[in-house]
Amino acid sequence: MADHGAGSAPLNQRTLTDADFRLMVDSVTDYAIIVLDPGGIVISWNEGARQLKGYDAPDVLGRHFSLFYPTELIEQNRPEQALETARRDGRLEEEGWRLRSDGTRFWASVVITRIPGAGGEVRGFSLITRDRSEIRRQDEMLRMSEERFRLLVEGVKDYAIFMLDPGGHVVSWNLGAQKNKGYEASEIIGQHFSRFYPPEVAASGWPEQALRNALRDGRFEDEGWRIRKDGSRFWASVVITALHDATGRHRGFAKVTRDLTERRRVTALEDEGRRVTNFLAMLGHELRNPLAPISNALELLKREKAESAALVHTRDIIGRQLRQITRLVDDLLDVGRITSGKIQLENKPVRLRDAIAEAIEAVRPLIDGKSQTLHLQTQDADPWIAGDSARVIQIVSNLVHNAAKFTGNGGNIHVSLSRTAADADISVRDDGPGIPPQDLQRIFDLFVQGEQNLARTQGGLGLGLSLVQQLTTLHGGRVSAFSTGRPGEGSEFVVQFPTTQAPVAMLEAQPRPVGEQRVLVVDDNVDAAETMAMLLEALGYKSSVVHGGLAAIEAVKAQDPDVVLLDIGLPDLSGHEVARRVRAEMVNPPPLIAVTGYGQASDRETSLEAGFRAHLTKPVDVDKLSALLERLLEPPRFKAA
Repeated sequence: MADHGAGSAPLNQRTLTDADFRLMVDSVTDYAIIVLDPGGIVISWNEGARQLKGYDAPDVLGRHFSLFYPTELIEQNRPEQALETARRDGRLEEEGWRLRSDGTRFWASVVITRIPGAGGEVRGFSLITRDRSEIRRQDEMLRMSEERFRLLVEGVKDYAIFMLDPGGHVVSWNLGAQKNKGYEASEIIGQHFSRFYPPEVAASGWPEQALRNALRDGRFEDEGWRIRKDGSRFWASVVITALHDATGRHRGFAKVTRDLTERRRVTALEDEGRRVTNFLAMLGHELRNPLAPISNALELLKREKAESAALVHTRDIIGRQLRQITRLVDDLLDVGRITSGKIQLENKPVRLRDAIAEAIEAVRPLIDGKSQTLHLQTQDADPWIAGDSARVIQIVSNLVHNAAKFTGNGGNIHVSLSRTAADADISVRDDGPGIPPQDLQRIFDLFVQGEQNLARTQGGLGLGLSLVQQLTTLHGGRVSAFSTGRPGEGSEFVVQFPTTQAPVAMLEAQPRPVGEQRVLVVDDNVDAAETMAMLLEALGYKSSVVHGGLAAIEAVKAQDPDVVLLDIGLPDLSGHEVARRVRAEMVNPPPLIAVTGYGQASDRETSLEAGFRAHLTKPVDVDKLSALLERLLEPPRFKAA
């Protein structure tokens, strides 16, 4: 046998001594290994005990092991109970707080084992302790994290969040699932999730296919109809996620469902709104194109000097009906613009006296035609507001028109203007049939006119009052309706606008006389083009006509007109393309004015981007056209150097 030094031999079963065992115990540093006598007194102390508890052997040998217990456990007699259990059962295993020499606590895993003697008597106890503080901290953090997550999931109300076992049976159920689907947890846990699908979908095997897709791809998204407990359907957004444990074993599925019924309805309404808006825009264009030559022809008739009584009467009838049709077209388009949020208002000083006067003049033919009397009272008030003059005139004219329409022949209409501290009030009152109480609350709703028989008698689409309310709101104002509903007592509408300071007085520009300027008219509607040319001649301008985009480009270059009235919807080139080419190919292109049936805000923006100086909507207001031509064609004014 080889010599291993100092007479010592390798350890083996035959050569192990008590000293060897003592050396082994003292070498262990991860565990505190302590021996107690039968009464719990410490009689041995290893290096692991010193490192764990902080005591040197002389400081702890001969002392009771309760030294390592917190006060509250000592008061509960826990050390003696532990020894008694180990004495009776042979072994005690537990976890709990213990103390170090500096008073700090650590979470300990403790095993106390009875050491028997040859005769079965208790010779003492072995006490093995390990510091589990870090593991406990991690376990606690995990537990808290899981608890927080559980509370989060259970507390979510807007989403149904629940788990399925691998077969698709519900194993958890949160508050959102209860709210969303109507089942209590006790009613649904253990049931197959296919019950949330409509019968025809469940019968097709789609729920099972959804799970297969999620298991294959890790995640599956879907939208479709789902069923609540009461049988009602809702449109759901669904995400199914496959769940696997740390070993990769499939544990089930997480399923998140959100009710998108309202969002789907809103989206559908928005899509419908866009379709309606586009339809109204196209309808307005198609209606305005034939109105344009009628309006132009009427203006020409007004300029004829030899007029018979029959001609005047016929002309007035055409004028009234034309204004009514134009009004309906404008109302339709305004409704579309407002409901789609595309209407744009100017923000300039508006004198309400002037707006009311213009509004009354617009309705004057209807008032005179029914031999009605209009009473105007301003009470010396002269308020100004910030807004869009044309829209304010539209508000008042709609109210006066409504009063005239529903008031009988020979009736009275009262229009008054007054001012309070911060508001200007416009009142329009009539002595017509009034508004029934049941209709008063919905009189401003779209397409509502009151009793159906009256609406049919008077005509109209029920747009005017709705426009009044919406336009007033856009100006920061409010409108109210009052009526007893008794015949002869009529109704009253009051519009309130926030007032502003009157602007600084400005000198009015003096109109310049029209010279021999040349105006080119471009329109594929022959009647509209020829009547516009005749109207321009009546205004004192020289005019020429072409009917296509390519012809327009050639005419502009050949004739060098001072102004071009250009339709947008041309058969070969659009008016926008014509404008772009004219501006690109000519050094000094003439001013271009868009004359079209397209009148939405986006159409105006497109025209301006293409290079048009102005955008007029058919049928063109002659006074506005005349003023625009005067402004564009007046000679430049130079300041003195």
